[in-house]
Amino acid sequence: MFVHTSIRTSNLERSIDFYSRFFGLKVLRKMEIKQNNAELAFLQDPKSEGCTLELTYLHDQKKFTQPEYEERLFDHLGFEVADINKTIAALRKENITITDEPFNLSSKTTIAFIEDPDGTLIELIERK
Repeated sequence: MFVHTSIRTSNLERSIDFYSRFFGLKVLRKMEIKQNNAELAFLQDPKSEGCTLELTYLHDQKKFTQPEYEERLFDHLGFEVADINKTIAALRKENITITDEPFNLSSKTTIAFIEDPDGTLIELIERK
């Protein structure tokens, strides 16, 4: 069973706020790992139906940059949204980077791509 995915963040509280406000995720738990000087936060949708997102903040990490798209190993996270245009409008008001405007993937699916505050690529998916 697939349990979680972890992404690094340069600011744990900012990332918790981002994923909570825009995708409705709730913090399941937070913890510190002294062995590698890290703080973790585990988030999931309110119904606990989806995969858990682990946000990892390493206190000793100094560089928080994403490589250019073609050089990335990790591609993107995917979130289903009820109304992709409303979601994009709300993100745009917060100056969130929209990398690909909404487009029809099929007659029943519209997608778009954005970046979280640390540049992690996120796919927005609206199913009709």
